[in-house]
Amino acid sequence: MINPLQDKATVLVVDDTPENIDVLSGILRVDYKVKAALSGEKALRIAASDPRPDMVLLDVMMPNMDGYEVCRRLKANPATTQIPVIFVTAKIEVEDERRGLELGAVDYITKPISPPIVELRVRTQLALYDQRRELERMVRLRTEELSATRLEIIRRLGRAAEFKDNETGLHVIRMSHYARLMAASLHISDDWADLVFNASPMHDIGKIGIPDRILLKPGVLNEEERRVIRTHPQMGADIIGDHDAELLKLAKEIALTHHEKWDGSGYPRGLKGGEIPLSGRITAIADVFDALTVARPYKKAWSVEKAMAIIDQEAGTHFDPELVPGFHKILPEVFEIMKNYTENPE
Repeated sequence: MINPLQDKATVLVVDDTPENIDVLSGILRVDYKVKAALSGEKALRIAASDPRPDMVLLDVMMPNMDGYEVCRRLKANPATTQIPVIFVTAKIEVEDERRGLELGAVDYITKPISPPIVELRVRTQLALYDQRRELERMVRLRTEELSATRLEIIRRLGRAAEFKDNETGLHVIRMSHYARLMAASLHISDDWADLVFNASPMHDIGKIGIPDRILLKPGVLNEEERRVIRTHPQMGADIIGDHDAELLKLAKEIALTHHEKWDGSGYPRGLKGGEIPLSGRITAIADVFDALTVARPYKKAWSVEKAMAIIDQEAGTHFDPELVPGFHKILPEVFEIMKNYTENPE
């Protein structure tokens, strides 16, 4: 069955002799789309352009840049490293073959070429390449599925804790968005900002261990009740536990430190200033801002202006004074999040 041209695999033939290119092209063009390059430099440009070839047939003995150097550069470039390379050469010494394979070539075809051998080697290596790409695709999809499942479990655990004293559980959604905006504004890395976003919903997981009579008490807590409440960061860290996964490491760090204060008066460890991890300092602002601006059975919602006045007032005591101005800058995005995840849609 002959495939349409667009469905054919593309083979790049590289040789400084046009006659050799013509011979190989004649053998291959019935079943494959063929591109050609008369130099190593041109071959590298074609290989790195879209759409990339599915295979390279590469002569060894070429002026300026020989086939070994072309192969080395192909394998050094992340965009072309996976493309299978077959050397087509009259150099048939064992040492030559060893060198080519060490550079990453998958096979050797010796000159003068045999059309059946060329067809067989190309077909075999393309089949292996297709199998490898399909396997990598399946592994990537499975990894993404596992990652999504893990993140969803973490988010739902965070919401489960929040349901103890917030029946909608939207607090953890809003504050995690606020935290990501703050982390992103620091330009550390997109990956780290995403980690903060995905880990911060676990900040109050320790509330699961706090008795409802204390957590849901409408009035002012007495000293003993405050002591119990202040155990929830350590409880949260203990629930999350010790793991190698960066996400869970950060979730534990946030759970343990989001109630620490810049002046050292926070809990559970009384950390001060830079002793408090950056993730905890970010989450502290996001958490308090949302708590202030949302109504609860025991309090009315504060306006954003009043909440920001409190945060400004406590910069340098409760909050990292260098992070507070950054929170002001992201307020337009914060308003959008508040609108999208409001407690009272009507």
